[in-house]
Amino acid sequence: MFAPDLLSAIRARFAHVDACPLTGPRVFFENAGGALTLNSVVETTARFAAIPDNQGRANAMSRHLMEVIAKARADMALLLNAPGGQIVLGESGTEMLYRMIRTACMGTGAGAVIGSTLEHPASRSAARHWAERSGRDYIAVAHDDATGTVTAEHYRPHLRPDLAVATILHTSPVTGMGVDVGTIAAAIRAAAPECLIIVDGIQHAAHGAIDLTAAGVDGYAISPYKMFSRHGYGVAWVSDRLTALPHEALTGGPSENWELGTRDTGAYATLSDVVAYLDWLGGEVSDATAPRARLEAAGAAIHAHEHALTEAMLHGTGNHAGLTTLPGVHVIGGIDNPAREGLVGFWLDGVASADIVAGLEARGVRVHIRKADHYSGNILTPLDRPDCVRVSLAHYNSPDEVARFLDAMQEISGAAG
Repeated sequence: MFAPDLLSAIRARFAHVDACPLTGPRVFFENAGGALTLNSVVETTARFAAIPDNQGRANAMSRHLMEVIAKARADMALLLNAPGGQIVLGESGTEMLYRMIRTACMGTGAGAVIGSTLEHPASRSAARHWAERSGRDYIAVAHDDATGTVTAEHYRPHLRPDLAVATILHTSPVTGMGVDVGTIAAAIRAAAPECLIIVDGIQHAAHGAIDLTAAGVDGYAISPYKMFSRHGYGVAWVSDRLTALPHEALTGGPSENWELGTRDTGAYATLSDVVAYLDWLGGEVSDATAPRARLEAAGAAIHAHEHALTEAMLHGTGNHAGLTTLPGVHVIGGIDNPAREGLVGFWLDGVASADIVAGLEARGVRVHIRKADHYSGNILTPLDRPDCVRVSLAHYNSPDEVARFLDAMQEISGAAG
């Protein structure tokens, strides 16, 4: 866990870290719905929003904008450890997944599409839709309800040489469990070497390091508002192999382009802010001097801090009893699960999830309800649950905030009993 002085320095770099600008002081445990925003991102957004000049013009400011975009692409490639390919901005992470999956399905020869039931509808819906439109079989690999994740062993019985497109979820926003993307991708490649593999990294991006060289995939999507940036755009890494397929581009323009229309330079610039922050953090938690090594150190430290917080949430901290002491508590994915990444989903017998969320909000702790709808039904329906409470952490959260949550849960469960 981060030392108190370092945690204070981390928290000072984020906007509204301990208070909602509308309702006042609160603990923010709704990070899976959108992380806090770096102060530097807020400042950068305002600065670039005021610049009237456009890209691609013969003046100094226009050239500066192009330099900012080039730097952001290089920074993101470093963060992702991306081998070749390109960084692309679009409307949202979901839109980028749809575009990559559509391109893969419509641009390759005959073959099946494979994904898992763990996936968010961003990739699952796109894969099903474009498999049908391109006349392909869709194979749904069932995830493990008990652990809330999916492994290469779940994929293996379904792997076959004619696989053309595969989708993988890096981390579930409902169970909170991470997936070993590299192992699954290697298993797919062993069966179907030419299969195009596209990864939904939207939930994972804020919770640990990303290494696309090791993963060996063809596409990776992120929603920057869940990675300390802001709403209004999505980002993807697209491999050269995927780019070589027919995809939407302006007639007569560069064939490798994915971006349609002029993108917000400020959005690109905020990606550099995120990478700069992680570089700073990596320097604080390690002696690394190489930029990639500092980013890896930051990812490892973030993961370790969040693991300590979720363990405290489940098992207690100091004289604050953990969730597992509450009679009738059920934790999605199990209590002791090494795949957990900064998220605890649970329900409590005899207390409606909506009442828990409202009770926590009244006590200054912001969480969220997940319902068995088109977003989360794939996880909750097999558990015979209409809903659950999602408590999602980030590395700027503190042990004191976990203690406040636990005390509030004791009050809520006691009042209900």
